[in-house]
Amino acid sequence: MSDPTPAPADTPRPANKRGAARLSAVQALYQMDVGGANLADVLAEFEAFRLGAELDGEQYREADPAWFRDLVGGVVDQQRILDPVINRALVAGWPLKRIDTTLRAILRAGAFELMKRKDVPGRVVISEYIDVARAFYDGDEPRMVNGVLDRLAREFREKEFGGQPPAKAPGEPSEPGSGDA
Repeated sequence: MSDPTPAPADTPRPANKRGAARLSAVQALYQMDVGGANLADVLAEFEAFRLGAELDGEQYREADPAWFRDLVGGVVDQQRILDPVINRALVAGWPLKRIDTTLRAILRAGAFELMKRKDVPGRVVISEYIDVARAFYDGDEPRMVNGVLDRLAREFREKEFGGQPPAKAPGEPSEPGSGDA
């Protein structure tokens, strides 16, 4: 029997390439939101100059380009559906439009993946986007990402999460119309 040749230690695993694609997707969504760049231009720029490339002395991790395109294109295509769903999962009085642009991009990408990429376990999606949030924030933002995506996962993937209903967002009334905050 012959031993299979192991992959070199520095060869990125497919999961690592997806993680890098998620991080790059958030950056691309941010760029589109802030700079008004269109989808085709952003995809072309990232694929030509960022995914796995060195830019301004910074080495970008090798990313799965198909995963990157699916995430960015999917968020853009589904944004009118995603935004109201995310708004329902946010704390009362904090609509998505008031959220920091980077955090908004993280929530949109995570929500899209939970809604459309059923081939990836929900807990993996949540964990990955918590890690993306940690790449940008040192404060409570990763916990917020966890809470919002957990609510969305329970809504989009009820069976996967044991049929548990989504937890109420902080500040949401106890009973509909009760006025409790």
